[in-house]
Amino acid sequence: MKKFLQNKKLLTTFIIIIIVLAVLGISVNLRRKRNTPLLIQSFGNDIVAVGARVVDVPVNLVSNGLNSAHSILNTQEENNHLKDQVTDLGQTKSRNASLEAENKQLKSALKLKSTLTSYSMVNASVISRSPDSWSDLLVINKGSTAGIRKNMAVMCGGGVIGRVVEVNAASSKVELITTTDKSANRFSVQAKAANGKNVHGIITVISGNNLAFTQVVDSNKLKQGTKVYTSGMGGNSPKGLLIGTVSSTTHDTFGLSDLIKINPAGEVNDPSVVTVIQRKVTG
Repeated sequence: MKKFLQNKKLLTTFIIIIIVLAVLGISVNLRRKRNTPLLIQSFGNDIVAVGARVVDVPVNLVSNGLNSAHSILNTQEENNHLKDQVTDLGQTKSRNASLEAENKQLKSALKLKSTLTSYSMVNASVISRSPDSWSDLLVINKGSTAGIRKNMAVMCGGGVIGRVVEVNAASSKVELITTTDKSANRFSVQAKAANGKNVHGIITVISGNNLAFTQVVDSNKLKQGTKVYTSGMGGNSPKGLLIGTVSSTTHDTFGLSDLIKINPAGEVNDPSVVTVIQRKVTG
C-alpha cells in the first residue's frame, strides 16, 4: 500500500509538471502567433499600468513641489548674493574713487620736493570740516607731536589752500585761503611781470569765495596765465609756494585800484590729504 501511495504521489507530481510545461508551451506558441497579448495578460498589464499611474501622480506632485521649493530657495539665495555683489561693487567704486583722489593729491605733494628744498613736508589727512564754516576751516590729523606749528602753510593738489591757525597734540586747525573772515592773516604774494620785475600784493577773497591779487603796483604788466607765488614776507610762510594763476585784471568797485582775479592752484573744494610745509632746522 505504501508503495502504491508513493508511486501515486510521484505520478501526480509528474502529471502536474507535464501540465505546467504544456501550458507554458501553448502560451509561448500563442504569443508568437498573436499580434496582441491574451485577454488575461492584457488585463493584468492594464491594471499594473493604471496602478503605476495612480502612484506616480502624487509622487510627481510631491517631487515637483520639492523641486520648485528648491528652485525658489536657490533663486532667493542667488538674488541675495547678487544684491551683496551690487552693494560691494558700489562700495568698491566709491573707495576706488576716494583712493584715486588721494593718490593724485599725494603725487602732487611729492612733486613739491624739487622746489621746496629748504623745507620739509608733513602729510596729513583731513578729519573734520564743518558745513557752516566750509570755506573757512578744516581739521587735520597731525599736530605738535608731528612738528606742526602755527602759521605753517598748507598745500593740496599742488597749490596753497591755507595756513595752520591752531595746534593741538594730535590735530591742527587750518584756516583756508578762501575764508571770508576779515581778520584772517592773508598771504603776501608776488608774480613776475612782463618786464621781468616782481609785482607784490596780498591775496583777498571777493564775491563767491573767488581769490584776488590786490594792492598791486603796475598790475597791467601781469598777463593772463601768470603764476602767483607766496613772497615769504607775510610771516612764517615760505617763499615760492604756488597760489594760482592770473585769470583776468579789472578794477575794484571804487575804480581806484586794480583787481587781479586768481584761479587757485590748490584743491580747496574737497581736500582729503594735505601737505604742511615745515621749515627745516639748520645748524
